[in-house]
Amino acid sequence: MRLRAARNLSPPERAISLPKTEDLELLACTPATLKAKGFNSKADLPYGLTVAHVRDAMQDFLDFLGFVNLQLHGRGTQRLESMLMQANFSSMVGEYMKASIPKYCRTLAANRYHNGHPDLVPTGMFKDDMVQHAEEGIEVKGSRYLTGWQGHNEEDTFLMVFCFDSGRPVDAGQGILPKPFRFLQVAAGRLKKADWKFAGRSATSRRTITATVTKEACQRMIANAIYRDDD
Repeated sequence: MRLRAARNLSPPERAISLPKTEDLELLACTPATLKAKGFNSKADLPYGLTVAHVRDAMQDFLDFLGFVNLQLHGRGTQRLESMLMQANFSSMVGEYMKASIPKYCRTLAANRYHNGHPDLVPTGMFKDDMVQHAEEGIEVKGSRYLTGWQGHNEEDTFLMVFCFDSGRPVDAGQGILPKPFRFLQVAAGRLKKADWKFAGRSATSRRTITATVTKEACQRMIANAIYRDDD
C-alpha cells in the first residue's frame, strides 16, 4: 500500500497547544513582580513615610500571598483571592499593608483602637498608639478599582489606596482563566471633607452607607501615585 505524504500545514492550520487550566492555576499562585520603574521617587508622603517603605511592604504582601497560595494549591484548595468574598479580600490587602508598613517606617504605627480611624498614626502621638478618630495619620485601603474609592464617612485624612488586579470567586463560573495577583497602582494624597461625595440609600436598601472620593480628588491622588504598573 502506498502511503500518502503528509502535507505541510500553513501557520493558521497548525494545532495550537494551550496551557491546561490546572497549569494556569499553578502559575496564578505566584503574584506578578513589582516593576522597578513603576515607583515614583517624587511622591509627596507625610510622617516620614518613604517610597522605599511602601515598596518593601508591598513585596512582603506578594511573598505572603505567593507562599499561602502555593501551599493551598498543593492541597487542592483554591487561591485566597478565588476563595474569599471580593470585599473581604480587598480588606485583607489593606489590613496587611497597615500591619507591614510600620515594620519599615518607624515613625508610623498601626492604630490599635478597634476600627479606629485612621489606620496608621504617627508613632507616640496617641497613648499606646490608640485613637478612635483623628485627622492625623494615614488611612489605608485595598481596591480592585483605579478610581471611585469609598469610605464610610466624609472626613479629612491622608488616604493611600493599593489598587490591584486578581482573580475572583466568580471567575470559574464565567469561564475566566486563572491569573496572578498584580499591584496596579498605589495612589496617595491629602483629602478634605469636600473631596468626598456622600451616597445615601433608599428606605428599602440594605446597602452600607458610603462616601465616594470625587473624580477630581482621585486625579490628584493618581498624580501623586507612589506606584504605577502601566502594563
